[in-house]
Amino acid sequence: MRKTLFVALIIMAFAGAAFADGAAVFTGKCAMCHGKGGAGDTGMGKSMKLRDLGAVDVQKQTAADLTKIIADGKGKMPAYKGKLSDNEIKGVVTFIRTLKH
Repeated sequence: MRKTLFVALIIMAFAGAAFADGAAVFTGKCAMCHGKGGAGDTGMGKSMKLRDLGAVDVQKQTAADLTKIIADGKGKMPAYKGKLSDNEIKGVVTFIRTLKH
């Protein structure tokens, strides 16, 4: 029982760290266009007509789809492959999931 609880706590700690890193990366790299809440409500976001990252059409995309968009870029969004680690990109995807309406 104790061993199971210990393992669960370790897993939650790593998941929490990935989320925290994803939120920090999003704030540092994405929020300038997408806004803190991902709604695209910044001047840049409005001018580029960015979709709300919490919207159903974005949230229904798979983790692989979102990872590819972040890594390779899309439209005017720059590619972050080589600028962010795979774990940082995964953290951003995890953070984007928290923006669901």
